[in-house]
Amino acid sequence: MRLVEKLALTALHRIDPETAHGLAIKALKMGLTPTPGPVTSPRLKTTIAGLALPNPVGLAAGFDKNAEALAPLARSGFGFIEVGAATPHPQPGNAQPRLFRLTQDKAAINRFGFNNKGMQDIGQSLSQRPKDAVIGLNLGANKDSDDRAGDFARVLEHCGAHLDFATVNVSSPNTEKLRDLQGKAALTALLSGVIETRNNLERKIPVFLKVAPDLTPDDLRDIAAVALETGVDAIIATNTTLSRDRLRSAHKDQAGGLSGAPLFEKSTQVLAQLSQCLEGQVPLIGVGGVSSAEQAYAKICAGASAVQLYTAMIYNGLSLAKDIALGLDDLLARDGFSNVSQAVGSKRNDYL
Repeated sequence: MRLVEKLALTALHRIDPETAHGLAIKALKMGLTPTPGPVTSPRLKTTIAGLALPNPVGLAAGFDKNAEALAPLARSGFGFIEVGAATPHPQPGNAQPRLFRLTQDKAAINRFGFNNKGMQDIGQSLSQRPKDAVIGLNLGANKDSDDRAGDFARVLEHCGAHLDFATVNVSSPNTEKLRDLQGKAALTALLSGVIETRNNLERKIPVFLKVAPDLTPDDLRDIAAVALETGVDAIIATNTTLSRDRLRSAHKDQAGGLSGAPLFEKSTQVLAQLSQCLEGQVPLIGVGGVSSAEQAYAKICAGASAVQLYTAMIYNGLSLAKDIALGLDDLLARDGFSNVSQAVGSKRNDYL
């Protein structure tokens, strides 16, 4: 992390976290953040669900909710970018305050509730996206919708022409009863509708599924079975957790989803279990607590073909993407891998 970035983070941590997040987006749009450009090497280049990535380090959904900073993010060292979540209609989300830093735990709790400008506005921004980046959209449902399953398909239909992939997000804990859609019957119906919509697009983009970490082994087996049955192209494991184990920070009891360092172990175990269930038939993207090259490598060794991060940037800055990608290259070389794909699942049993 450069000194100027460290000073900027110190200043941002003195103000309300949601306001700080908004300022970070503005800084990106004004060109005030690190832009190392594509970070890649023969070891880092990989393919997931048919998408050619310069490196396997992605930006998780939630950072750029409204696809406002696509161009600078595409030059920030990430191998791929996920924006959103987007819902059919704009919605304000839950009442503020709704984002809390847990500095002692290197974590955050949010209860945003899918606040976004809606698919019309987000679709317009996506239509002006940089063409040399891999960009996906997290699909969501409106809180007051009478047909939440249909909402996902509507957003995909509207925005699909401007996307490289789309993610079905049924794992946010901040929209009432949304996680109920992770049940086998409901999830099969939802994904079947989304896949049908995808198949009717002029360009058939991959569809990913994002799941929660608070699932039983039986739940994970059901999700794996549904993924295989419906033809999902990848699974993102995992979203935020409702668990509050061993937290120390003042805001530890706030309602919402917990992300960051405390989620690493739990999310990696879920990742490994899904990897065991799927045995390579559906690729996995590991997210949850990644803040270093070593942790990204651990996710890959547990079964992930790529990783995503977000919360760690609150504490380590935007240059973290480049640092993790370069560090991952070194770790792969150390262990004798000529490409990251060779390391996928190589130590899965260590996390089961």
